[in-house]
Amino acid sequence: MCGITGYIGFRDAYPIVINGLKRLEYRGYDSAGIMMYDGKKIQLTKTKGKVADLEVITNKEEKRKKGNIGMGHTRWATHGVPNDVNSHPHFSQSGDLVIVHNGIIENYDTLRKELISRGYSFHSDTDTEVLINLIEEVKRQEGCKLGKAVQLALKNVIGAYAIAVFDKTKPNEIVVARLGSPIAIGVGKDNTEFFVASDASPFIEYTKDAIYLEDEEMAIIKLGKGVKVRKINDDSIVDANIQKLMMNLEQIEKGGYDHFMLKEIHEQPKAIIDTYRGRMLADEGIIKMSGVDDNINKFLNAERIIIIACGTSWHAGLVGEYLLEDMARIPVEVEYASEFRYRNPIITPKDVVIAISQSGETADTLAAIKLAKSKGAFVFGVCNVVGSSIARETHAGAYTHAGPEIGVASTKAFTTQITVLTLISLKLAKAKGTLSDSAFRMYLQKMQLIPAKIEALLKIDEKVKEIAAVYKDAKNCLYLGRGFNFPVALEGALKLKEISYIHAEGYPAAEMKHGPIALIDENMPIFVIATNKGHYEKVVSNIQEIKSRAGKIIAIVTEGDTQVKEIADHVIEIPETEEALTPLLTTIPFQLLSYHIAVMLGKNVDQPRNLAKSVTVE
Repeated sequence: MCGITGYIGFRDAYPIVINGLKRLEYRGYDSAGIMMYDGKKIQLTKTKGKVADLEVITNKEEKRKKGNIGMGHTRWATHGVPNDVNSHPHFSQSGDLVIVHNGIIENYDTLRKELISRGYSFHSDTDTEVLINLIEEVKRQEGCKLGKAVQLALKNVIGAYAIAVFDKTKPNEIVVARLGSPIAIGVGKDNTEFFVASDASPFIEYTKDAIYLEDEEMAIIKLGKGVKVRKINDDSIVDANIQKLMMNLEQIEKGGYDHFMLKEIHEQPKAIIDTYRGRMLADEGIIKMSGVDDNINKFLNAERIIIIACGTSWHAGLVGEYLLEDMARIPVEVEYASEFRYRNPIITPKDVVIAISQSGETADTLAAIKLAKSKGAFVFGVCNVVGSSIARETHAGAYTHAGPEIGVASTKAFTTQITVLTLISLKLAKAKGTLSDSAFRMYLQKMQLIPAKIEALLKIDEKVKEIAAVYKDAKNCLYLGRGFNFPVALEGALKLKEISYIHAEGYPAAEMKHGPIALIDENMPIFVIATNKGHYEKVVSNIQEIKSRAGKIIAIVTEGDTQVKEIADHVIEIPETEEALTPLLTTIPFQLLSYHIAVMLGKNVDQPRNLAKSVTVE
């Protein structure tokens, strides 16, 4: 949510900052702005709308693009409606200080009233303008430098933030700080240039060296002198840990696809291989996961496992519940992190908590992790971004190795999360003896075949497109599944809602009679997962109930199915596999279907309205 870019150095800052904003568009936003400093004057350009709209304005006047120092921002509105005035960056009252800010200042109203009593006036409705004027007031009152003013001001702030602040009276430095929202600093050769961004994607072609601030840390970035990192609360010096970036430019470009989402759907076979590579040795009958191996007794002695997550990750967690209980026979509860943290849950040191997040920065999940740790639980993280907050906050964990996921609607993150949860479940089942050696080896062999089966499944794209054309104008849809595929029904409905804005609901198929059946008529498409394992006959009965009420049935079936074909309006076949592994296959047609419907409706597939890739505020 929101994106920050910044540059200070010897290059023209404008192309770096503006291209950085484009790479952060996946985070979700409703307005954009840029600040340029040419050595004499600050040029501020802001607008409601997209980065492309911002470029139209800056291209009209070259002076708006000049300078070796710049900061940019994409805003996702929290305080004040999306408009030009509320867009970032924001000036202080004197015009000397400029800020870009991600997050929410919860006590902004109290601070605003205090500043008004001291003679400050405000042009926007934002909490950010309050913060920059608070910094200016502290700087004036204390007679201190910018870095100290930022530090003292933040001690009076309640909320979450990632900020970058520039002072034109000290034009050789930028001050950044973090609490709750991520911020990365790119370090150029010999400290001759520096980059600031919400993640490393805006500067990966310029440097592979990055510093990730931790919560309650700030950094003074000074040309020629490097980066000084301090704790905000006690002013203690922090050793700035420079990490080598593994990301490359090719990974965050579309690579010939029309949209990132389509690219990422097609990347799933490779992403799954990358996730189990080095961990699953099928021919040897071994699963090696250091995060589990090093803490095996924590898992084996756990009285229960609690999975916490949000959105798509929560759906992956539900699949994990079926896997862990079925294979390892450990009781599992799956919780929305946003509810878990506020409902006074019962947590004990005998619990293992698995936290799942694509970005590793989800605010509610991070807060739930901290709560679980405070109660003595062992916390295991599953995330995609190396060095992210969740990776650092948990006791141990496993990366999904999906590669950068740019499309807001998650696809390969979902299947790689399920892959990790499958490996954990199999490993614990083997260690507990709840799965025979022959069954364990069988699962490894079948798991190894999944990427090739997804490759084959992706070839039905044209057929899915034809089905999408039939139902693109539907106003409501139902998704039904049972057992391991109930969470896939939820995920399928979420994908359709996210990018096409069609109302859709997922249900356990047996629950249809407890309410949703009242909605079924000739205008209602119902997407049913009816694979030949598990509860096949029960699902067939559900399909017949739908058919008798004139509902339109689109069924996902196993190759060779004949029974469902006779009664469904459309069928999509998936390759045969074990029931526990079917979610990795059944989700693919739903991803393609949502994609094609959204494209046909002219929606912005990669940046759906009102949504952000990484939800870093409550």
